[in-house]
Amino acid sequence: MDTKAVFTALYSVCEENATFFSEGAKGAQGGVAQRLVDTMTLIQEHARSLEPVISGFAAVYHHFDFDPHIPANGYRSLVKVVRCCILHIIHKGRYISTNRRSIFFRTAHNAGEMEAYCSALCQLRALLYLAQRLLHDNSHGNLFFHEESGLSQSFVREYSSMHKGCFYGRCLGFQFTPAIRPCLQTIAIGLVAFGENYRRHQSGIGVAASSFFTSGKYAIDPELRGAAFERITQNLDVHFWKAFWNITETEVLSSLASMTSTQVKVNRALSVPPVPFDLPLVADPHLTVIIEAPSAHTGPGPVQMRLISYELREGQDSEALLSLSRSEGGPISLSLGMKTKQSPPSRWLLVHYHGGGFVAQTSKSHEPYLKSWSQDLGVPILSVDYSLAPEAPFPRALEDCFYAYCWAIKNHHLLGWTGENVCLAGDSAGGNLCITTSMRAASHGVRMPDGIVAAYPAFLLTAYASPSRLLTLFDPLLPLSVLSRCLSAYAGTVEKVSTLSMVRRDTALLLRDFKQGASNWIHSLLDPNRAAAMASTGRYTCVCVLERVWGVCLVVRWYVCTCVHGDHIFPLGFEPLRSERLAEMKLATSPVVRNPYMSPLLAPDSMLRGLPPIHLVACALDPMLDDSVMFAKRLRNVDQPVTLCVVDDLPHGFLSLSQLSRETREAANVCVNRIRDLVVNTAAVRSLTLLIGPSIGRCHAKNNKLRNWKDFLVP
Repeated sequence: MDTKAVFTALYSVCEENATFFSEGAKGAQGGVAQRLVDTMTLIQEHARSLEPVISGFAAVYHHFDFDPHIPANGYRSLVKVVRCCILHIIHKGRYISTNRRSIFFRTAHNAGEMEAYCSALCQLRALLYLAQRLLHDNSHGNLFFHEESGLSQSFVREYSSMHKGCFYGRCLGFQFTPAIRPCLQTIAIGLVAFGENYRRHQSGIGVAASSFFTSGKYAIDPELRGAAFERITQNLDVHFWKAFWNITETEVLSSLASMTSTQVKVNRALSVPPVPFDLPLVADPHLTVIIEAPSAHTGPGPVQMRLISYELREGQDSEALLSLSRSEGGPISLSLGMKTKQSPPSRWLLVHYHGGGFVAQTSKSHEPYLKSWSQDLGVPILSVDYSLAPEAPFPRALEDCFYAYCWAIKNHHLLGWTGENVCLAGDSAGGNLCITTSMRAASHGVRMPDGIVAAYPAFLLTAYASPSRLLTLFDPLLPLSVLSRCLSAYAGTVEKVSTLSMVRRDTALLLRDFKQGASNWIHSLLDPNRAAAMASTGRYTCVCVLERVWGVCLVVRWYVCTCVHGDHIFPLGFEPLRSERLAEMKLATSPVVRNPYMSPLLAPDSMLRGLPPIHLVACALDPMLDDSVMFAKRLRNVDQPVTLCVVDDLPHGFLSLSQLSRETREAANVCVNRIRDLVVNTAAVRSLTLLIGPSIGRCHAKNNKLRNWKDFLVP
């Protein structure tokens, strides 16, 4: 259905329902019917304003694509989300038209559904106006506004003041494939329950005990869940997100994941001592360079890694490797009960850097898909558990990753690898570390990897605005306030917090919260007026504090705003829904986020020319999409081999969801196929076009020739 037909259908279904309910029920039902009439009328008003805006974007957004074969950029994504919202409204409107005369028709419920999507459409309209400003102010083909003041400052201010709860209630995940929406709802319910209890005692004992009682009310009341989700994402610090994202590291969940994942012969956690060693220079193998142990911020310390191999290969059961093993409190992870036949060393090694916003998770969280990769590719995988912020900010994670990469080259005989070919792979923050590790290898003059595969990577850690970053207003996995806390922690601008007081508070309040949690849950079930009152106001309170975003200090002053901002981002007569309290922010720049080893998109051409062939796998609905598109353009402009694949309808972090649906499995297979392109054909002249169904993604290659890493050395 083309855009014109979509809007025509929307006008028709809204007008028809508005006419019916304006002549319909009286009394108690009359009030609800009037809500539906008002909502249908407001939806049409938003649509009439959106239609010409979307047509304007459609005429120009192809100029921002990486390639005509890959129609993907943040402007397209915003239009796609608006279209998706309208299609949901049409679907719901047709359902109402078909069932409104039934005695089982729930008028109040359906009015609530339409009101939620009407609110979402209003906020999306505001985002398109912000995107129009970006389109007007940016240079041709550039997706980022390269200043932290001006428009970027306006975007941060608008984000802090705009109402976001409507996207986390009934509309949660509406833009994604239906198969993963139940998973996102479960995550959202768990998040708000975890967050409510975290504020009381902040350690795992009480949180786990009390969350059970508080989760029920959020499951049955989407408005309450949306308001709580917005409040939590605005208020809680990076330590909360570390704790929540690390739930997958707990013994119970990791054991369940292990039972359902591929069984491998080798899955061993390693702890490599911080000992300097020599590596030969590529330019002259008779000369060497010293690889120093990681030491930034916390001093020298061991580097944690995990070796995964579907087959037991020569060297993987050696005494030298076993001496580096560390206990994880579970059974021995290397199968040695019976004499196991050893396979010869692999010609390839995959070095993996996990995601987690630089602040959370380890290789254990990513085990399920790494085990599958080891089986599918037939190669051993070394996953690096780099040091995490805020305890170990930039550049400690990069030091760990580079040291682990060099250690693997030096000790290839321990890993079941011949030492011939090595590929780097990572997702999100790990994708960033793949690039920066390669840049550091080039600067040291040591061997470069033979290729890189980066999934939904973050290449620009500054506060620069871009159209895809506008998606952070409603993304359930990457809200801007959460993303900013993670990146500011990596930049070293978050104070460390002692857990001693947390434990004391937890012990004192544990029994109280058992009682209070159960009481609140029962009360929410028996008192529907509380939730209804909140829903009827349509206004929510957001609380902000003095914080740092992307290494940028935000000075916050509270005020209540009832008028349009003076910079006229929005047309006269329109104002998005606001939270009850708005924040005015003044930005002060921080130089560390513009370091090329932190934001490789800002690296000079000379550093990019030293990189190996790179495969990027991005998500069309990911706030980080523009990072991949612009980085691919930068590489193409310096004649570097690069491919870009864009998968549709999936969120950031789909690799961790790869076992949940067919769509996420197929998207994960895109990453496997990109790695296989490197493994199977290291230096062959061949086509790199990947055939993917239109519902899964789009892929194209800039160069048909993959060359050896020596061809990319800086003279």
